[in-house]
Amino acid sequence: MAYFSQQQLAEMGFKALGKNVHISDKAAIYNPEQISIGDNSRIDDFCVVSGSVSIGSYCHITPMCLVAGGSPGITLEDFCTLAYGVKVFAQSDDYSGATMVNSLIPKKFKNELFAPVLLGRQTIVGAGATIMPGVILAEGCAVGAM
Repeated sequence: MAYFSQQQLAEMGFKALGKNVHISDKAAIYNPEQISIGDNSRIDDFCVVSGSVSIGSYCHITPMCLVAGGSPGITLEDFCTLAYGVKVFAQSDDYSGATMVNSLIPKKFKNELFAPVLLGRQTIVGAGATIMPGVILAEGCAVGAM
């Protein structure tokens, strides 16, 4: 796996960037000015990280994860792990059928849910799991795969 150099990471313009951070050059980072990453954390291949996101120290986001913080934000406290293919959302459309959905629809026709997500210290989310807006995982929690 190839990682961005320290110079490349510095040039991205993160809100905060710790020491010994490794981000795959195959990861997609959107809105780096809203993203904080602590010391010794790693983001692997084919991950997408966007919006307001705070990643603590010693966190590992393994391949093919999505961390979509939007405006409410997602916080991964120290020692968190997202296993392969985990998706974490801080906002979502209303799928009840009462309103329209899709990111291109004007907001007046939608009923989006916006709520921050918190993954407490030393939590792990198993492969393929999806974390929805407003979820709080207490310190030490483990979420099973799928």
